Amino acid sequence: MDTKHQQLLIHCACLLDTYDAGTQGLEQHVENYIRANKITDEDDEMFITEVFSGCVRHGAVMRVVVEGFYARDGRNVLRSTENVYIVICYLALFRLDELGIAHFRKFISALEVKAAYKFLNFFFDEKSLLTWMKDGWNKVYESTFIQKSILSPLLRWLPELEDLVKQLKDKMDNKLKPKKSKIPTTETSPFNLTKPRPRSIPIPEKVPKLKKSKPPPDSLYRAPTEQDELSRHKEENRRRAEERLMEASRIQFSCANPEKSDKTKQILQIIQMEENDKIDGNRIKARPAPDFKKDPLPVKMTAAAILREGNLYQKKEEEVVKKLRQLEAGAYDASDFLKWQSEMRQMDLEAELSAVEERRLKGKLSHEEAILARANLMADNQTKVQDIKNQTAAMMREHLEQKFQEEKEMKMLVENTMAGHRNAKESKKRLQEYKQKLVQEVTEESRELMKQALEEAEADMRCKMELIQQIRAMEATPVSRFKQVDLASTAGAGLLGEMSILELRERVALLKDKQREEEEMKRDNILNAKQAKAEQLSETMDMVLKHRAEQTRAAALKLEDRKKSSSASAPFRNEKLMDLERKVQERRAQRLREQQRQQLQPSMMSARRTTTLITQKKALEASRWHELEQTQERSAKMLSQSPLMSAASRRLTAVPSI
Repeated sequence: MDTKHQQLLIHCACLLDTYDAGTQGLEQHVENYIRANKITDEDDEMFITEVFSGCVRHGAVMRVVVEGFYARDGRNVLRSTENVYIVICYLALFRLDELGIAHFRKFISALEVKAAYKFLNFFFDEKSLLTWMKDGWNKVYESTFIQKSILSPLLRWLPELEDLVKQLKDKMDNKLKPKKSKIPTTETSPFNLTKPRPRSIPIPEKVPKLKKSKPPPDSLYRAPTEQDELSRHKEENRRRAEERLMEASRIQFSCANPEKSDKTKQILQIIQMEENDKIDGNRIKARPAPDFKKDPLPVKMTAAAILREGNLYQKKEEEVVKKLRQLEAGAYDASDFLKWQSEMRQMDLEAELSAVEERRLKGKLSHEEAILARANLMADNQTKVQDIKNQTAAMMREHLEQKFQEEKEMKMLVENTMAGHRNAKESKKRLQEYKQKLVQEVTEESRELMKQALEEAEADMRCKMELIQQIRAMEATPVSRFKQVDLASTAGAGLLGEMSILELRERVALLKDKQREEEEMKRDNILNAKQAKAEQLSETMDMVLKHRAEQTRAAALKLEDRKKSSSASAPFRNEKLMDLERKVQERRAQRLREQQRQQLQPSMMSARRTTTLITQKKALEASRWHELEQTQERSAKMLSQSPLMSAASRRLTAVPSI
């Protein structure tokens, strides 16, 4: 695949994708695209410009082919590649004589093989070209132009284009044709002629002397002042950057300084307070932030939360009262049953924990046994791999012998096919002459049909012009549209509830007064409801506080009971669990013995290699530390040489320590 041809095809398709004839000019759009993609080659610019302008100019011709392809054979092809097929169609119809079949083949190779075969097989069908494609093109251009400029060149190249389609088909079916043997080129040799005699040297003529030219001005070799100023600014910026670097390197370990003592902090705080008093004595001091850990604030509850919690506690009270009434009536007390139930749950929990511990130990035992089985399996696999390698070597020898035999048969087949290609060219010439006769007959019939279509279009246009004149005459007649309005009169529709505009306004005023009275009544009702709700909330809040106090006391008692019960419980053990632990320890010891037996002993070469690596690592670390020390020394020298840094150090030394 030629990458240059692929890039040219992509550029042309992208230009067609982004072009909008209503808002952009053709030349301006091409210039903007070339500038944006940085295309510098003049030949590429000329090719892209000509192909894009040709596709826009003859777009209707290519649209006939592409729309027919998508309607018949390209239903499964993406519409986003439509402009690529338009460019290929334009090159085949208008530029095939200039490009040649070799360059056109390179453009086709830039496409996908399956999509290219579909489009070219549809496009280069001779029957379609001479029937419906030609009829569609005749609607856009004259038949003589279609015959001379489009169909005749395409039919002349049609045999070679059909060979290109067959090659694509063979490539899809993985049928690779043998390469043709290269014919050696003819080497030219010089003629054996007699050498001419050397000519006599003529007398040289006097060289005319030119007048001295004016010397160039001194300003030509003098650098501009702007350049000197820029270099001076650069040097100053560089010096400032070095100073900032030195300052940053000097204070790079300031984060490791220890924190100041409490006494120092108190002295600094006293000094800061004295300075603040001196600056502004009448300033109002801010109130310190409250400490929520020492003085926790009460949580403000909403009305919905209070009512929800009060309803919950009220339901609980009703349940307790109901239970007490049942006990008074002689109901059964379930305290003994609940105690028995808790004991049974504790026993079930202990049994479940013992089962979990048993499963864990069984898992460990199976893990150790799996490791031992894996080691045995690896030894068996190594023996199997050696047997498979021997078998593959024998199979490769048989495959090479079979491949050599197939190559001999392919050579015989190639010789037979080359003999068949020679007889196909004569039959193609006869077929081309027959097709040219059919084309001439079809052109005469298309001319007669075009004349009839033009006469029918002229008759339709006359009828449309007469209708337009009648409509314009009707619109030109004046119509009076003014109507007087009387607010006291009715519409005159004859309805029972019919009223004038003044009566409607009076009715609206009465309705507004009535609505105002209803709003005042609603406002009074809302105020009464709010007052009743506030009283209900206060009552429920008192009940909630009482219940919370009782719940906290009950929770404290329950926590003490739980601590006593947890201290009294003892861990459980089982003989079965002890047996499993013993088996796990035996398997682990067996695995460790097997690993020690299989462990490789280090050789002399490996020991030497490790010692050399250790020495290299130590040398590398020593060189790295040496480089770090040198960089610190250079930074210290630059810091001492810088005037700003020396002044800053003097100021720091002048400040007394606290």
